[in-house]
Amino acid sequence: MTPQRKDAARNWEHILTVARELVDEGTPLQLNDVARRAGLGVGTVYRHFPTPEALLETVATPCLEALVTQGEEALAHDDPWTAFADYLTLLVEGQVTDPALVKVAAAAHDVLPRTTELKTQILATGAKLLARARDAGAVRTDVQDADLVPLMCGISYATYVHSTDPTHRHHAARRYLDTLLRGLHA
Repeated sequence: MTPQRKDAARNWEHILTVARELVDEGTPLQLNDVARRAGLGVGTVYRHFPTPEALLETVATPCLEALVTQGEEALAHDDPWTAFADYLTLLVEGQVTDPALVKVAAAAHDVLPRTTELKTQILATGAKLLARARDAGAVRTDVQDADLVPLMCGISYATYVHSTDPTHRHHAARRYLDTLLRGLHA
């Protein structure tokens, strides 16, 4: 891969910064709006990000990468229940603190191969942690891998529906997750 020119790299970073601001404000990403707000030509934005979905996935990538790293750390934890519960906590916290993650996690299809790779790793880690906790007798035997995504999305959805305040949303998510974990614990 050829390194970007300095001005192209600066533009790429600036586009991401503006996109992050828009996502955090709750404004849908439209490439023309991003270009206008960034003070760049529309063609510049489209050269870097051919679709709003590609831009959104790029905005969410740091959070996805952090969750992959945290998942690897959780897999190394000695206590299967603690590793599982702590990882679910990190997943929920990511969803309630990063609006880009919520949208990317809920998307039926990914635009960027890197997004698919990261989401696959996160799901695989969750499944491994669940299996470890279930095998250790810490999680109910009827809880399946396929249950995790709807449960996590349910918590995220409930917090966004019932609160517009980020601080309240975070506390509510923790309460909902604590209730869920009590229900999952064997």
